[in-house]
Amino acid sequence: MLDSLYIHSPFCPTICPYCDFHALLRTPRSVETYLKRIEQEAGELHAAYPGALRTLYIGGGTPSFLRSAELELLFSVLPWKLATDAEVTLEANPGTLNRERLRLLAALGVNRLSIGVQSLSDKVLHTLGRAHGRRGALRVVEEALEEGFRVSVDLILGLPGQDIEADLRETTALGVGHVSTYTLQIEAGTLFAARGLHPDPDLEAEAFELAEEVLGAAGLARYEVSNFARKGEEARHNQVYWEAGFWGALVPTATGQYTISGRDYVVRRSAPPLPRWIEQRPGHQELISAPVYVKEALMLGLRQVRGLDLRALEHRTGLVIEPRLRPVIARLTFEGLLVAEANTIRPTRAGMIRLHPLILELWSALDALGK
Repeated sequence: MLDSLYIHSPFCPTICPYCDFHALLRTPRSVETYLKRIEQEAGELHAAYPGALRTLYIGGGTPSFLRSAELELLFSVLPWKLATDAEVTLEANPGTLNRERLRLLAALGVNRLSIGVQSLSDKVLHTLGRAHGRRGALRVVEEALEEGFRVSVDLILGLPGQDIEADLRETTALGVGHVSTYTLQIEAGTLFAARGLHPDPDLEAEAFELAEEVLGAAGLARYEVSNFARKGEEARHNQVYWEAGFWGALVPTATGQYTISGRDYVVRRSAPPLPRWIEQRPGHQELISAPVYVKEALMLGLRQVRGLDLRALEHRTGLVIEPRLRPVIARLTFEGLLVAEANTIRPTRAGMIRLHPLILELWSALDALGK
């Protein structure tokens, strides 16, 4: 069974200096070719997984950069039906949205927008190479809410010269139901890396503490390391990832995770970049063993405030997990980094701050798992 689907739209109006995603400027006929290939691939995947979708997520790139007719064609070639309560998310940049475009997206079935605002400071937006300004971002978010969309705003925190508190307070004042907060990652091959920029870990730590304080006071509770939401506004599609679930994926560089019936592992398939994907060349396929799957599920589950149900993970994989972890859990609980209740472990606030070393300690107890 597969009831979640991710689609990658790689086209962008500009390439941001910090971006290392598979993002491309459009060329003559590139989108037309892309959409024809999607129709073929979607038909093949639907033949294997024909059930209704509970979540559909179109990311990028900048999916909202597609022209209206292209968006209509994209949705028309998808053969899946949507569940009555399906969450349909589209990533968007403020400069690609207006009232007319919002109404088209609603007519196509989109009910949730993830808007890449990043900051509400014109100076910071200029540094980030964003194509929109403060006023445009505010207008688009307000219009999206007026048109009835569930809206998530993306913010990058800990930037040089950024008034972090102002960005957070102005965002909450808009009345959005979800905020995703990130720090600026300087990846090899990006323009920022070439300039020799380096993140400030102390500033980033302060930024996340401030985010929890300001967003929490406004009714947006942290439910995952980087994500805050009002009750009922959590991103259902992203929770599939954090719960180590299964989802399909279409188009270049997109990765899907699928079960193999009767086996103790899953298969992860990644499509190649656009030119090779258009030529129908094979992508990468990886078999994930049950022990590796357990470690990944542990890492992803502990990103969530509600934590991880160890009994459910044992049932899913057939492996005995809790007894191996018990001594480490007891010590981390004593140190105030974990809370263990019934079959569930979850990080405390201090544990969230030290999440990476905490996970490594739990992983060390699982090194012999499956041997």
